[in-house]
Amino acid sequence: MSIWEKIEGHLGTPAGFFGNATHAGIKKNSDALDLALIYCASAAATAAGVFTTNLVAAAPVILSRQHLQASRGRARAVVVNSGNANACTGRAGRKTAEETTRVAAKLLGISREQVLVASTGVIGVPIKDALITHSLPSLVTGLSREKAADVTRAIMTTDTFPKACALRARIGGRTVHLAGVAKGAGMIHPRLATMLSFITTDALIGVRDLQKMLKAATDASFNRISVDGDTSTNDTVIIMASGLSGVSFTPGTPNGRQFLAGLTELCRILAQMIVRDGEGAKKFVTIEVAGARTERDADCVARAIANSPLVKTAIAGGDPNWGRILCAAGYSGARFDPSKVEIYINGLALCRKGSDAGFDEADAKEQFDKPQLTLRVNLHQGKAQATLWTCDLTHEYITINASYRT
Repeated sequence: MSIWEKIEGHLGTPAGFFGNATHAGIKKNSDALDLALIYCASAAATAAGVFTTNLVAAAPVILSRQHLQASRGRARAVVVNSGNANACTGRAGRKTAEETTRVAAKLLGISREQVLVASTGVIGVPIKDALITHSLPSLVTGLSREKAADVTRAIMTTDTFPKACALRARIGGRTVHLAGVAKGAGMIHPRLATMLSFITTDALIGVRDLQKMLKAATDASFNRISVDGDTSTNDTVIIMASGLSGVSFTPGTPNGRQFLAGLTELCRILAQMIVRDGEGAKKFVTIEVAGARTERDADCVARAIANSPLVKTAIAGGDPNWGRILCAAGYSGARFDPSKVEIYINGLALCRKGSDAGFDEADAKEQFDKPQLTLRVNLHQGKAQATLWTCDLTHEYITINASYRT
């Protein structure tokens, strides 16, 4: 049973954290919030991050990686904008990211390496650094715990709702908090990790331990979702720990396992929010693969099914076309005997021993028409298993993305 309870809160709920957001004019034809600042007042804060594995990485991703390394995980601030990804923008994009950290660092009284940056939005369009730097003074002077709640909306692009979560636990007589926000609805197939997530905690934890735990938590959450199979140029997950709760956590200890469980729970909640908000999505799908020879095989099958346009469109149309599911498993690269495969939808057998299970078509369609589906595939080859979360693929996804840039 988890010791973590879900509470009303935001990034400023953990002790030592402040935030603010504003409209800087980055989003065209809109007065929506598009620039945010997250700041940790604790000089002893630690930080960690995981980033896109896409070879084409945005300028903020490149610079934040460098700053985390240069500061040895002692970052204390994140400046994030929406409306422009600052990706594929050459030297101009790099200059914007660097100027952002320079100005923010001066205003906050910390080193440039302690400032991280993140961006999301249109790729390949230059961004005017003045839009950001001219807005930073008011962001800094207006920092507060309460305004940290606005960061959630400032990072949204095609999202239809803000994604945030806060958890609390009592450990050793003291209270520890975890809080996180995320954005993403399309271009979602993180391989860290357009997906961003920022997490704050007042736990006391070393840099290497924090990085290790963040990697483990993202592997079990953000790296197990797919909306459309696209890995963004900007995927970023950053966590900052103030240490002000006074509760220390070390991997492998009872406390360490409790913290990892909370961090993983937080990340899973945020990750599943992203899937539920998939561009044009109407259905939330859990894919469970069991009976694989290896974990790699189970993961390969689950990902192939989750990313198959034919499977996703069949789910959108309520069509119990289990042949598409078996087909996706077959080209996944996993080793298995097709004549032993079983496929179920919400417990209803569609396929047994690689052939039609003799299901009632109306019953199957009724299951496929539900807003929440569990698709289970048993390979009967071993004991390894994997779970991924995905959604259906509707015409609305095409409508959104056909005009995203214009």
